[in-house]
Amino acid sequence: MRAPPSYRLYVALSVLLVPFVARATTNKLRRAGVSVPRCHERLGHATQERRAGALVWFHAASVGESLSVLALITRMGVALPQARFLITSGTATSATLVAQRMPPRTVHQFAPLDAPGPLKRFLRHWRPDAAIFVESELWPQMLRRTHASGAAMALVNARLSERSVRAWEKRPKLARYLFDVFDLILTQNDAMAQTMLRMHAPAPRVARGQNLKSFAGPLPTDDDTLFEARAALLNRPVWIAASTHPGEEEIVLSAHAALRKEFADLHLILVPRHPERGGEVARLIADTGMPFTRRTRGDAPGGAVYLADTLGELGNWFALGDIVFLGGSLRPIGGHNPFEVAQSGAMVLSGNHVFNFAETFAAMEQAGAARLVADSADLAQRVADLLADDAARDRAIRAAHSFARAETGKLDSIAARLISALRLDP
Repeated sequence: MRAPPSYRLYVALSVLLVPFVARATTNKLRRAGVSVPRCHERLGHATQERRAGALVWFHAASVGESLSVLALITRMGVALPQARFLITSGTATSATLVAQRMPPRTVHQFAPLDAPGPLKRFLRHWRPDAAIFVESELWPQMLRRTHASGAAMALVNARLSERSVRAWEKRPKLARYLFDVFDLILTQNDAMAQTMLRMHAPAPRVARGQNLKSFAGPLPTDDDTLFEARAALLNRPVWIAASTHPGEEEIVLSAHAALRKEFADLHLILVPRHPERGGEVARLIADTGMPFTRRTRGDAPGGAVYLADTLGELGNWFALGDIVFLGGSLRPIGGHNPFEVAQSGAMVLSGNHVFNFAETFAAMEQAGAARLVADSADLAQRVADLLADDAARDRAIRAAHSFARAETGKLDSIAARLISALRLDP
């Protein structure tokens, strides 16, 4: 298929802009504590060797996308005992969290910039036999150059925002040129499968898949941290507000202040989505007058609120309570992954803005595993009802656990489908 003019223009512009983009991305990684050699992975310079055997490359942009494929890599690794796996992402946070949960025979690299030089170096070194792209991370040159290398390709967990759909609809020739590279496109739901067809994806290769985030295993925990936290809490009732965004902490803190009028010993573990906002969130807590402790100061849980402003410890905090409110949902952000909560042994509360997980939350609500809230008063009432009714809380927890267990059983079929479509049969 011939490249449309828009693609050729994009390639030309990338050559001109790559020095400036490289400087900006490298500086961002350096500020996050990434070493200089690893920063240069963004320019296609590998820091790991390419070992013998078939190599399956997974590319995922963000933290959530990166973590969502780890269980899939593990299952594919069992089916393909001689294969090796490469996972690329773009952020320091994703690299840190992936490193904590790395499947066997897997390495992580920062993704090369979408420009000729970085991609040529990357593909020349890694020579992937298959490439699997996650969700909506569609870099034009990365797709076409990987396709030209001879690698079989798949798009999994496919989803596009309404904004992205509108943008692709304005460039139908470019959309057709890019989606044609995939041997298989697995979408999150039926509606997205229809959207992909509207975007000129090849119909015989589009199918409904499964939301990979439902397959992620339980978040890791640390026995010493949990022992110290439980000793400090002394069996106090606890609820958790996790992955909160700006504008949500005030709502959560207002709900907690109202709850403490009825449950005087109630403790809130507040986990902002981005730990670097810890100072800002600490000031919000201080403004309420409620006493609090803070993880980054080395404090144990105590007072009315515990500010857990560190990275990679969410599993510990989920393990401390039965009720978890997930942020990113009281504002139009789209919500966060409820499966991690369910697998930890807790039930889920969330705001109404959960369009990234709409079908999941609908199914969980129907099963009694999750409940949506509208505002601070509604959140406080939901938590109060659960705290006051042990039987209702236990039913919700069992429902959440059953829902998560049923979803993880579907992973083997997804892995088998990918292995077949990408011609990776052992």
